[in-house]
Amino acid sequence: MVSPTYYLDPLSTLSMKIITCIEELRDQLRGQLRTAFVPTMGNLHEGHLSLIRLAKRHGDPVVASIFVNRLQFGPNEDFDKYPRTFEADVAKLEKEGVYVLFAPTEKDLYPEPQEFRIQPPDSLGNMLEGEFRPGFFVGVSTVVLKLFSCVQPRVAVFGKKDYQQLMVIRNMSKQLALPTEIIAAETFRSDDGLALSSRNMYLSEQERAEAPALFKELNQIASAIRSGHLNIAELEKAAMAELTRRNWKPDYISIRKQANLQAPSADDLAQQSPLVVVAAAKLGTTRLIDNLEI
Repeated sequence: MVSPTYYLDPLSTLSMKIITCIEELRDQLRGQLRTAFVPTMGNLHEGHLSLIRLAKRHGDPVVASIFVNRLQFGPNEDFDKYPRTFEADVAKLEKEGVYVLFAPTEKDLYPEPQEFRIQPPDSLGNMLEGEFRPGFFVGVSTVVLKLFSCVQPRVAVFGKKDYQQLMVIRNMSKQLALPTEIIAAETFRSDDGLALSSRNMYLSEQERAEAPALFKELNQIASAIRSGHLNIAELEKAAMAELTRRNWKPDYISIRKQANLQAPSADDLAQQSPLVVVAAAKLGTTRLIDNLEI
């Protein structure tokens, strides 16, 4: 069994415990009934830290995890290149007062091949992100369920930036009767509107200046719908065309119902059902996702 490492905060008498072993994590958290959990893949930014702060309002102690989950990466995606900044992440989590950082290796979390997988329903898992990243939500659901089993939190916090992921996790928790409440955190944005993401670091200076255009398109769609423009297909097509004109490569810009991410019917639009516009597009080699509730 690996012993935890302690990182002392000179401004505090407390310390954050870094644990890699599942059994040791369970021992450390035994008897805790109000644990709040924030799972991450590391390379932490202010968006992640806002999740930690929200978690502190809903539970105690706060546990964070850092694990780059191979199961959710496709064969042509950036698993090996995904930025790993562990020491900087530790310093940020320590400053936020996190009690335990669970940082397992692949061998710790997957000591044998993970042949049991969680399969989201096709109606949610195989559209939008699921269409363009086959198997992504199987990998996400499987690792989240396993992390929940390890941490056994009362609440867990996920960001709305990954809107479909949030819905997958929320529905999984409900249907499997997990004793974990899923808390949604608002998307954390830069002053120019760009949603914070670990992948933003891949953007060149010129691309970073262009990146807020994605959110601007979502806002234009939202404004049009609020003004009574209900030709959904026309709005989606126009936004895709504008991004393409600006040298983006959009995968989708789609207006959906907040309740289930299905396309709204004429009745839904007439009844002003809550909507969300979701989008994914490549800028250079960097794929960005975003959404806006309407």
